[in-house]
Amino acid sequence: MTAFLPDAFLTSTAVVALAEIGDKTQLLAIVLATRYRRPLPIIAGILVATIVNHFFSALIGSTAAGLLDSVWFRYAVAAGFVAMGLWTLVPDSVDDDIDAKGGRHGVFLTTLIAFFLVEMGDKTQVATIALGARYHDAVTVAAGTTLGMMLANVPAVFLGNEVIRRVPLALVRTVAAILFVCLGLWLGAKTAGLV
Repeated sequence: MTAFLPDAFLTSTAVVALAEIGDKTQLLAIVLATRYRRPLPIIAGILVATIVNHFFSALIGSTAAGLLDSVWFRYAVAAGFVAMGLWTLVPDSVDDDIDAKGGRHGVFLTTLIAFFLVEMGDKTQVATIALGARYHDAVTVAAGTTLGMMLANVPAVFLGNEVIRRVPLALVRTVAAILFVCLGLWLGAKTAGLV
């Protein structure tokens, strides 16, 4: 077991919290909150889905980095962060086809399944894989990315549509994109020995 890496935890938290603003999973959280009006099972479903999804994503990144630990792989991770920044500028939408009663399995299970599936291939999952590759610590990265998801989604669940109406998502997406690109450029410069 590796030691706790505060840098990995804080970076993972910040990256995913910023990437999640206006993301389709955050929109899903808002849709679920406005449909079911039961915040606790929705939050629990988001938490469990995120822990499972992000732990395996960070583990994949960490394992792949260990197998492919080379200069070119580090450049690929840096390029991935730059691409993530550009991807962040693209607005997301979410399918509004969710049963108003919580499906056959209740609000918690409906949230867990929907959130897990929508997160597959999402930019926050890709960021988690890249962070796992960068820090080689799946547990710390998953803990940080899960906290980032919860920081972005718990207010969305409680405030629902008010969050969307008051937060200028285009500005937040732009700031998040700049941070991703800067992180990618910094990783690239560090790999090249420039910093």
